[in-house]
Amino acid sequence: MPGQWILFDVGGVLELVDDATWPIAFVARCAERLGISAEEFEARLATVRLPDAGTRSGVEEEFWRVYGVAVGADHGQLRAIRDDFWDAYCGRANAELIEFARSLLGRVGLAILSNSADGAREQEERRFGFSAVFDPICYSHEIGVNKPDERAFRATLDRMDARPGSVIFVDNRAENVEAARDLGLVPLLHVDNRTTIEAITRLLADLPADAGNPV
Repeated sequence: MPGQWILFDVGGVLELVDDATWPIAFVARCAERLGISAEEFEARLATVRLPDAGTRSGVEEEFWRVYGVAVGADHGQLRAIRDDFWDAYCGRANAELIEFARSLLGRVGLAILSNSADGAREQEERRFGFSAVFDPICYSHEIGVNKPDERAFRATLDRMDARPGSVIFVDNRAENVEAARDLGLVPLLHVDNRTTIEAITRLLADLPADAGNPV
């Protein structure tokens, strides 16, 4: 197994997407498609309990069935809403950062830990081909827990067969970076590609090949 690892988040890091704004815009588009207000759309959704697609697998179809019934979408409308959701959720590839990671293949281990929704693996693989660069790829809906819960990191480190001190963790959310720091990973808050690439290059030069204690 590799002695050094880089563990990447996806949304806001490997994908260019603003998690603070896209859900609002998505709801507005859905409401317009159905001919209702955004407030009415959200009120309809509030009447049902959707399956937990963030920490459970195999619930995607049921999630969208319940979703469609709640908002009053017919088959065609629901198909459009669902496609719109994944387009917004996945955003665009951060090609520069992905290509930088690809340039490190064979030198270090490259992995993903991402909070996710059931279906994300298939959608992101189809769009971005992550499996050609990253292994393992750990999604919250498959491991059953979200970051910043330490169990998400522990499960991923087990899959990587890596010690925390030999892993650089890259995420755009401070709470996730702090949780990684607390477990002994080398934390890196992603702000932009240039500073992240420079920091990874510097850290790899200083990072021991087998550092830290087992989690």
